[in-house]
Amino acid sequence: MLMTVMGRDSSASYYGELAGVRALITGLSPTCGVDIARKFADHRARLVVHADAISPEMDAITTVLAERASEVKLFTDACRDTESAVRFAQTAVQAYGSLDVVINLVDISEDEMAAHSDMADVEDLVAEKLTMPVHVTRIVANRMRLTLNEGMVLNVLKLPAPRTYAQAAMAGIARQALAAVTRGEAQQWAPQGIRVNAVAPTTTVVDEFTPPTSEPDIAALALYLATKPARSLTGQVFDAAGMARRGC
Repeated sequence: MLMTVMGRDSSASYYGELAGVRALITGLSPTCGVDIARKFADHRARLVVHADAISPEMDAITTVLAERASEVKLFTDACRDTESAVRFAQTAVQAYGSLDVVINLVDISEDEMAAHSDMADVEDLVAEKLTMPVHVTRIVANRMRLTLNEGMVLNVLKLPAPRTYAQAAMAGIARQALAAVTRGEAQQWAPQGIRVNAVAPTTTVVDEFTPPTSEPDIAALALYLATKPARSLTGQVFDAAGMARRGC
C-alpha cells in the first residue's frame, strides 16, 4: 500500500514545502486527474493545466482550482502528434520560467480498448497515448537542467480493469511500454537530480466486486514524490493500489 512508500507519517497529508511549487498537469479531464490537481492546488501550487477540451465540467474544475491554487494557467492545445506536443511543452515551460513537477495523465478508455482488439493495434494505441508524455518529459527535464532545477515527473496510466485474459494482456502491453519509457527517462535525467516515476494498473483479471483504483491515493503518492524525502525514488513503476515494483 501507499504506506510502504510514504511511511507512517501523520503529516504526510500536507507538505508546506510545496507551497508555490510550479506544477504542470497534462491530460486533465472531468474523469481523470481531478483529485491530483486539487491536491496540488490545496498546497497553493502554481499550476499549468492541459485539458483536451473545454466543457462545463472543465470550467467548474478550473474555477475550483483557481480558488485554491496560487495561480492557474489553462491550455487546451490539441496535442495529437509530435510537433504539437513539442510546441505545447515549450509553451508550458515558459509559463513560469521553469517547472518543478510534471504529472502526465494517460487515460485509455474502455471504448478505446474495445476498438483495438488486435495486439498490434494496442501497441499503436499505447504509442500514440505516450507521445505527449514522452515529449513533455524531455522538454521540461531539459529546461530543469538548464535552470539548475531539480524536479519530478510522474506519468499516470489509467485503464479499465481487465475482465478477460485478453484485456489483461492488453493492459500488460500498456504497462510494459510505460515502464520502459520511465526507466529510460529516469536513467537519462538522474545525474541532474530529475526524477521520473510512473503509476500503472495491475494486469490481473478482476471480478465485478473489485473496487476501482483510488485516485485520492494516487494524488497522495504524487504529492509525496514531489517532496524532498522522496528524492531517492526514480525509475519506479507503482501499482495503481500504491505498491512499488522494480524492473516491471
